[in-house]
Amino acid sequence: MSNLPFEPEFEQAYKELASTLENSTLFQKKPEYRKALQVVSVPERVIQFRVVWEDDKGQVQINRGYRVQFNSALGPYKGGLRFHPSVNLSILKFLGFEQIFKNALTGLNMGGGKGGSDFDPKGKSDNEIRRFCVSFMSELCKHIGADTDVPAGDIGVTGREVGFMFGQYKKIRNQWEGVLTGKGGSWGGSLIRPEATGYGVVYYTEHMIKHASGGKESFAGKRVAISGSGNVAQYAALKVIELGGSVVSLSDSQGALVLKGEEGSFTPEEIDTIAAIKVERKQISELATQAAFASKFKYIPGARPWTNIAGRIDVALPSATQNEVSGDEAKALIAAGCKFIAEGSNMGSTQEAIDIFEAHRDANPGAAAIWYAPGKAANAGGVAVSGLEMAQNSARVNWTREEVDSRLKNIMEDCFNNGLATAKEYVTPAEGVLPSLVAGSNIAGFTKVAEAMKDHGDWW
Repeated sequence: MSNLPFEPEFEQAYKELASTLENSTLFQKKPEYRKALQVVSVPERVIQFRVVWEDDKGQVQINRGYRVQFNSALGPYKGGLRFHPSVNLSILKFLGFEQIFKNALTGLNMGGGKGGSDFDPKGKSDNEIRRFCVSFMSELCKHIGADTDVPAGDIGVTGREVGFMFGQYKKIRNQWEGVLTGKGGSWGGSLIRPEATGYGVVYYTEHMIKHASGGKESFAGKRVAISGSGNVAQYAALKVIELGGSVVSLSDSQGALVLKGEEGSFTPEEIDTIAAIKVERKQISELATQAAFASKFKYIPGARPWTNIAGRIDVALPSATQNEVSGDEAKALIAAGCKFIAEGSNMGSTQEAIDIFEAHRDANPGAAAIWYAPGKAANAGGVAVSGLEMAQNSARVNWTREEVDSRLKNIMEDCFNNGLATAKEYVTPAEGVLPSLVAGSNIAGFTKVAEAMKDHGDWW
């Protein structure tokens, strides 16, 4: 890795996986896997291109477009498109690298990839967004297809953007195929897809809670801190409330909205209000001065929620972006009584935070035993339902909401059980210490991909 250009996000993701493998018995039992790690850490293909489009004033604008086709051992490249000013190659390589193993954990036939642009949809008209999407897809369409690479949405890419891009792909290629997921329900989309990542992280966490309590506890009565206010955070919050928990915080890039007291919860109606302003690409700060919100919540500009919540925190679901839980914030969560942390975002915790969570897996009497689930396992629900959408497109069928939700629940249960069993096999904890879901998930995803690559002759 030392010979790479400076790519901090990708290097962090690589080191997190590599250190886990090194600290397990995997390389002792199968030393040849070191070569597989070297191979899998290099993308099969990186595509970069310019995107030229015209704004409403008739002025030409230029953005950078990317697609990182990282690994196709298990199936077509699969991963989202992100439209955000922060997008660069390091971030997309980190996301694509994580996607390889996340997709492997779903049990579905999907490889790993990621793409996007430094285009910012905020403040743009629908026509500007449409013109950008048309230009972006005019180049990307040369490199994707239902059996080659199937992008989806991500930050800044909603059903609207997916529709614009799908339309352009169809015009150029003269093909209707499941080349994008997150499509509209009337033209090939899957039910539960918008909710899938948020629902999935809650289903995964529910298995953590049940396993830790021997089946005696659930979300009922739990106080849950959530960051973010996009699709993942919104639907995670709604599912927590449905299961009897209390949601005590939401946030966005400008600040955090938290309960003023130690009792109560966001309501579904309040979450719907937040969802509505997010569709308009506005900030939650606009709600802070409204009487209905001001009496119940406090808004902290420029802050994340973790250190600003009154009373105990039972569960934390980082659901905004990468590195949103620092080491100090991890300590604060533990001090507040948090026992379950599951990432709705990708690489939501810094390495320092992960180390702190992992150091608190001591389950001896009187100790605070911490269960921490990394994003590649806990937030796999989104891509899982994308995979289910691909299956429905291939068969030209539409499954019911109940059938998709049932399949999602089963996939998240398998993700949890697979990570737990693999941790027990390759990482023997000291007596009284919980198995590491980080290690188990990393090893389970990596070994599945490595074996497929070996069968294909990619390493030997």
